[in-house]
Amino acid sequence: MAKLMNVLKDVKNLFDEICKFLDQYDPERKFKFVDKEFYNKFIELREKFRELFINLLIGNELNECYLWINYLKEVIESVIKIHGLNMIILSKELRSFVENPIDHLKKKIFNYMYDLFRKKISFEEFIQKAAPAVKTSFRTNMRTIYQDWVFLSILKILGNEGCKLVYPDYGVLSLERHGRQKLGFIPPNAVVKLTNSGYVSFFIEAPRPITWEDTSDLVKVWKLYTALRPDMMIYGEAIYNIVQIDQDPPIKKPNLIIECKELSDWYERVRYVRGPFAKPLTAEEWRSKWITGLYQGLADVLGIQYGEAKKLVEEKKTIKLTDQQIVMLYKSVYKPDNMLVISRARVPSYVKSKLEDHGITIIDDVRFEHNRLKEAINYLYKIATSKTSGFEIDKEFEKFLNELQQILSLKLNIELSRTEIINYITQYMKKEIDEFINYVKSKLNS
Repeated sequence: MAKLMNVLKDVKNLFDEICKFLDQYDPERKFKFVDKEFYNKFIELREKFRELFINLLIGNELNECYLWINYLKEVIESVIKIHGLNMIILSKELRSFVENPIDHLKKKIFNYMYDLFRKKISFEEFIQKAAPAVKTSFRTNMRTIYQDWVFLSILKILGNEGCKLVYPDYGVLSLERHGRQKLGFIPPNAVVKLTNSGYVSFFIEAPRPITWEDTSDLVKVWKLYTALRPDMMIYGEAIYNIVQIDQDPPIKKPNLIIECKELSDWYERVRYVRGPFAKPLTAEEWRSKWITGLYQGLADVLGIQYGEAKKLVEEKKTIKLTDQQIVMLYKSVYKPDNMLVISRARVPSYVKSKLEDHGITIIDDVRFEHNRLKEAINYLYKIATSKTSGFEIDKEFEKFLNELQQILSLKLNIELSRTEIINYITQYMKKEIDEFINYVKSKLNS
């Protein structure tokens, strides 16, 4: 705290200047000035205070931030052009950050600043509350920028290879996940038809609660409230709903999970994992296979017994894990066929070896170079090839299959792969053709 206070000494001096100004012209701290000149002066001081605070707190990272935003904007423009989209929608939080990082971060300390000016909190208390708010927002948005860049770069590469975006089919690709489960299912962010192969479906930060109507529904969907949330879950088929509420875990098993790491020292970072661990669990919830599997996965990652993991969670409700352990926990709980960690920076060999021992592949030193994602693209073809029906279909039939699969999934809650749909259609057609042939034979015989 003392070191931080020293860094922010210019902010403290400016705060003292603002206090003198307010003591003279607004002693009751109503922030209403009869003279417009005084009002404008206050606004000038207020904005200078916030900007100075943020600049001193974030420092040189702001230059990197603007560079990353440019990389993201470039790949957005490319994907829109390649796939013929009208627009790409970022999350509300990231959209605000990308438009103006400083203004976005200034919003995070607005209330704390006024509490400070009103003398409800001390300058030290302001630092304790405002500094984490700014740093957390900054780091979260930088992480999302890199995650979205990776996802969109994958779509760009696939598009350049002739692959087609078949969903969404209305020209608007949304990277927003908030509110997308209101209809009671979890839809994909994108479905791509690979050239001379099958399909891949992308779900970004997907396992989230779905809409429920009454207590019995809540009991069913509770597992989604306790779900861990990897960056990307990918399926080697066209699928429009991954909810399997009666299964454990409560979503369809992914063929591939991708985690994106933007920090150069991510493997040394420690995070407090809340979500499932933050909520008190009843005896009924503990008996759930999903909860049991979740804590067994935690026990495996921490190298302790199941009972110890259960006791640890009951006592703390949050668990401190390294980023390496979190990645391993995703692998242990969701059991994907393959799991990749895409790291912007180079990763030490000992970290690679440790994760590879757990069946996790690291693609590192990616930076913002599209060509360094080729290995990830190979995994997409690998999982799609295993799911393909084995023959090519024309565009009209492809469109028909796409619409039929969406109707089955979204309206009837029936999950079928394209291969299964084609097999059912073939069986139906064979039956109809046999009946038609028998009908013709009977007419000829008569």
